[in-house]
This record gives sequence, structure tokens and C-alpha cells, in this order.
Amino acid sequence: MPPADLHPFGLPAHDFARAAAGRVRLGTLGGQAGALKAYQALFRDGNPEGVLQACPAFSVPEIRSVQREPSLEGEVFKFTQRVPGATVGQGDSARAFDDLSTESVLIPMIGKRQIRTYTLCVSSQVGCAMGCGFCETAQMGLIRHLSPHEIVAQWFSAAFAVGLRPSNIVFMGMGEPLDNLDNVLTAINVLKDQNGASVPVSKITVSTVGRVDGIRRLGEQLHQPGWHRLNLAVSLNAPNDAIRSELMPINRRWNMKELQDALLQFPIYGGGKLCIEYVLIPGVNDSQQHAREVAEFVEPLNRHYMNQTDRGSARCMVNLIPYNPRRNSPW
Repeated sequence: MPPADLHPFGLPAHDFARAAAGRVRLGTLGGQAGALKAYQALFRDGNPEGVLQACPAFSVPEIRSVQREPSLEGEVFKFTQRVPGATVGQGDSARAFDDLSTESVLIPMIGKRQIRTYTLCVSSQVGCAMGCGFCETAQMGLIRHLSPHEIVAQWFSAAFAVGLRPSNIVFMGMGEPLDNLDNVLTAINVLKDQNGASVPVSKITVSTVGRVDGIRRLGEQLHQPGWHRLNLAVSLNAPNDAIRSELMPINRRWNMKELQDALLQFPIYGGGKLCIEYVLIPGVNDSQQHAREVAEFVEPLNRHYMNQTDRGSARCMVNLIPYNPRRNSPW
């Protein structure tokens, strides 16, 4: 693996060009100009030739498997990539993982113009520490954070190994993105770079189970130039504190009122929508009364949005997700 300060997946274009200046020559181009050209060729065409001059050990994590599944809007592609292992815990309780994988999904979507595009769902961690009872990844616990270049590699493999360049990116794969926020922000900075992947920040969504401290930090980032239109999604999954605390341990740290307050303070730029994700678990959170309680939760967010923007539309989009039972699920 090349040094972190030269890895093209971990640096925006001009930072890479400065770090690699003098190490790359493409035709008559050398210095920062040659390094920048190499960076562009890698992200735009999948050509690593110039980057390898600066980073001889550069490689993209190996794709271990690709699974294709039909859907109403086209084929869904799920792929895994090999990443270095880790040791979890200390002493006699330590567990060594020599071989780990990331998981990514390319989801087809047909829009109003009847054109099929793909949304890439990326992982930010191997495993997850949040412990949500309905989630398969939660059963693993947190094994390790993914680095910025391991996150960006998922986009690169989708675009050039699978061959489908994503139009949108959602941080909704393995892990809690706000639990690995520094690396996630660095990865987004690379993905939105116009000399690289050039994914508009308005096409990137970060999802959270409700880490209020992370939502506040992310909100501060939105005030920076080039970050205003970054999207936020929140996994609500329950209508009240009693049910949510049972399903999602994070609610015992920050309850629904604290989560609602953080969302009320989250910056509004442009459209500024919020996606409220809600997994429907039969007999647990799917009654008519539960629906009314969810409406009561989002109503102040919608009212605040309309008062701030003079818009007639709601801020919150509630995304209902049928429950996909995990292993040994009680439901």
C-alpha cells in the first residue's frame, strides 16, 4: 500500500499533485501538472499508469464477489472487496481478523425521464458498534473503521470493475458513518473533487442512526464552501422512545427529542431535504398509531423548514423499508 500522503484515493486532486510533484511524467508534463494529469486519468478513465509512477505500490482492493439480483428498475449489483485485517480487543479476549471485506451495492433507479441511473451504497466500517437489533451488520460488532481510500475504492470499483458509474452515493452500507466521521469527510472531499470522481455533493447522502454529536459536526461542515448541499438521512425506525430504545441502543444516549432538536438545527441550503428511514417490523412499529407518532415527530421539522424557506413542501421524506430478517431474528 502506498504511503497515506500519496494515495490518490485519500487526497483531493491538488493535494495529490503537490505531494506527487516531480514523481510523475506524462509526455512533456512533469511537476504538479503531470501529477494532476495522472490523477485525472485515474478517476476519469480508470488508467493508473501515471499514478503508479508516484505510488508504485498503488492498487485497488480486490473484488471478491459480485452478486446480481433482478429488481423492478433493473439489476442490483452487490460486490465485496478484500481489505486488510485487524485485531479487536486486548489480551486473552483479543480476536484477530486476517481477512476482511467491504460490502457495496449498486441500486438501479429509473427517474422521471425514464433514464436508468445507479446509486452506490458504500460502507464506512467493517462491522458496526451501534447494536441495532434488526441489523445483520450489528451482530458483528465493530471490527474496524475504513480509511478514506478504502471508501473511495468502492466508487472506483463500481465505475471501472463492475462498469457502472454511479450518479448518487449513499453512506448506508456497513457501519455508522458518523462514528468514522473524519475518514468519511475526507472520502467525500475526494469524491466531489471536479478533477476526480466529480460526484456533485448534492448527490451524496450520509446516513446515521442518530449520533447527535456527529449530526452537529456534520452541520458545521455544511457551512463550508462546496459542502452546502450535502444530504442527511436518519434511521428513525420507531415512533417513540420506548420502542426505539429497545430496537436501537443509541436512543438511550440521545433520545428522540434530542435527535429532533439536532435536526431542527441542521443547516438548510437549497432544497435541504431530510430522509427519514423507517424499517417496518410487523407487530413492533407498524400500527396506525405508530404512523401518527412518526408524523408528530416530523411535523416540527417540516414547519420550521417552511418558515425558513417560504416553501410549501415538507422537509422530511419518510422512506418505508420492508424488514429483511437478519440471522436469528426474533421477528
